[in-house]
Amino acid sequence: MSGSAGGTDAAADRAGDASDAVVPDATLLGAAQTAGAPASGTVWLVGAGPGDAGLLTLRGLRALESADVIVADRLGARGVLDGLAAEGVRLSAEIVDVGKLPGHHAVPQDAINALLVREALAGRTVVRLKGGDPYVFGRGGEELFACQEAGIEVRVVPGVTSAVSVPALAGIPLTHRGVATSFTVATAHDQIAALGGGRDHTVVLLMGVGTLAHSALTLARGERGADCPVAIVEDGFGARQRVTVGTLATIAAQAAERGVRSPAVVVVGDVVRLSPYAPAALASLDLTFDPLAVPRKAPSL
Repeated sequence: MSGSAGGTDAAADRAGDASDAVVPDATLLGAAQTAGAPASGTVWLVGAGPGDAGLLTLRGLRALESADVIVADRLGARGVLDGLAAEGVRLSAEIVDVGKLPGHHAVPQDAINALLVREALAGRTVVRLKGGDPYVFGRGGEELFACQEAGIEVRVVPGVTSAVSVPALAGIPLTHRGVATSFTVATAHDQIAALGGGRDHTVVLLMGVGTLAHSALTLARGERGADCPVAIVEDGFGARQRVTVGTLATIAAQAAERGVRSPAVVVVGDVVRLSPYAPAALASLDLTFDPLAVPRKAPSL
């Protein structure tokens, strides 16, 4: 009996040791320091979200407050910094603007990588503030690898991607029971001819204004058809926020007539019908749903 109790005590001791163990931080992705090597700074890859300071995560805010240097994008990041300043949040860090305009990269990606490494090796805490999420078409992986190769500790703070948040401004859920069960996010710079599926598979195009006519034509030739609903949400969370709704057949002409400009998010699929901005001709959608019924084809216009 006493032997059993001793075994129980030993097991309890092991459990106590395990409970005292330090749980690894899942955001810590850098290389460990080599013994005897001088300590370097840390690089934080922080997602700024779509540009509204209220959508910055608390962890992201804490990183900004502790930073020596903030390397900021134009889209999303500058809006967050301006929003924080308007709310009375004072950041002591030096701010380096590496913003990119459509078709023009003021600071090449290799130079941004080198900047992060140089500042961190100088012992500074660096926040790379990126619009949206660092890993959603943000080239965050390239910056991570550059820092890791230099032996720099990297922490990643996810952000709210514009691919989801901007359509929500227009009342468009990317999935909806009985309407759409999946979605794909792509850049219009990519080849989108291979994007399969019908109107029940939502397509979100980022950086898609310049190639809108080509994208619409390509998607219309597939299963979605020319009368598939489309929405363009311009300058989400910004001063020029505006929604344009049409079909794959009409959206390019509508965008030209209205002078649609970047930044904008394009949403293709039947979920566009759910938007309060959808005209009556598009909004007629039967949303009754019986989970035991045989799946229906997407309703036609």
